[in-house]
Amino acid sequence: MSVFAPESPQFVADPYPAYAELRAAGRVHWYEGSGQWLVPRHADVSALLRDRRLGRTYQHRFSHEEFGRTPPPPEHAPFHLLNDNGLLDLEAPAHTRIRRLVAKAFTPRTVERLVPYVHRLADELVEELVESGGGDLVSALAEPLPVAVIAEMLGIPEADRHLLRPWSAEICGMYELNPGPETARRAVRASAEFSSYLRELIAERRGRPGEDLISALIAAHDEHLDDGGEERRAAPGRLSEQEMISTCALLLNAGHEATVNTTAGGWWTLLRHPGELARLRAEPALLPTAIEELLRHDTPLQLFERWVLEDIEIGGTVLERGSEVALLFGSANRDPEVFTAPDRLDLGRRHNPHLSFGAGIHYCLGAPLARIELTASFGALLRRAPRLSLAAPPVRRPGFVIRGLSELRVAV
Repeated sequence: MSVFAPESPQFVADPYPAYAELRAAGRVHWYEGSGQWLVPRHADVSALLRDRRLGRTYQHRFSHEEFGRTPPPPEHAPFHLLNDNGLLDLEAPAHTRIRRLVAKAFTPRTVERLVPYVHRLADELVEELVESGGGDLVSALAEPLPVAVIAEMLGIPEADRHLLRPWSAEICGMYELNPGPETARRAVRASAEFSSYLRELIAERRGRPGEDLISALIAAHDEHLDDGGEERRAAPGRLSEQEMISTCALLLNAGHEATVNTTAGGWWTLLRHPGELARLRAEPALLPTAIEELLRHDTPLQLFERWVLEDIEIGGTVLERGSEVALLFGSANRDPEVFTAPDRLDLGRRHNPHLSFGAGIHYCLGAPLARIELTASFGALLRRAPRLSLAAPPVRRPGFVIRGLSELRVAV
């Protein structure tokens, strides 16, 4: 539909009125711009996230030719090797095997062990911001906190951590609708560099294992070797080296994008709703529900793409095998059929089944860690910067799928 205009800066700045039109007009809409079916309503998005007739990939069942799709250009191979072996772009049985192994390493105990580090780092970053009298909340807090936490969890040396955010930003450019040649070139280069770095780090950590996640994944990988040290491909219950590399990259990319954009976007939302901000400052116990409401009200991941593996009917429209579906998380999270007064920010909202972390087998593995990071950073700012205010109009990132701010200058 014409109201869906992800190439428009005005739409990207506020897509929610257009979403309301989409929901009112029907359950599914064809969007010529990306050749996808748009699904705007919460009930459908939630159901399709769990429907096995759709998949993040089709290559576990069909070749590109059988599915009626053109294979990616050979020069994009480094990106697809890294991306396509990660949990987010796999389906069962590979997804089941890898997620089970990663979950053994990425345990609640692993997350709990990081809690003191998260709170200490959040306090330090906020203290630096306060001592400076303010600054850019994105570069001072929103970005460095989750990147450092993921790096700490993976065991990436501090001297190398400055490499991570640029690599992630360039790789994630490929998740936008219709990425151009320059975006692809940068993503391919970043994928090759990040993969090479992780391969070297894994080799080093194999000789000197620690208590980090990479060491835990190595333990799972080493069970995948035969007596001669050769890798047994697709052995049940095992993790290959490429899967390990792709998992680490995914944990970085997916493990901080939502936190970065919810931190900056959340504060931009709060500063535009002074009554709710005052309410939160007066009632700090509201923070857990406030975090969920900020995730819902301005969704960091606006859509999630899936392939139609078998014909499926939605509201009288048949989506044929080979079609692609765009599940509109941002629209689902404002659906009045599910949320009372969905356009209103209510930091005390109790019934809040938002879909910002997805659902089904691709539900975000790092959601508990993201909530810890957001609670720590918002809590530290509420305590240490009670007069936080906007110092300049925010600067929005150009992307729509992963939607957020590139700069939010504040005064404290």
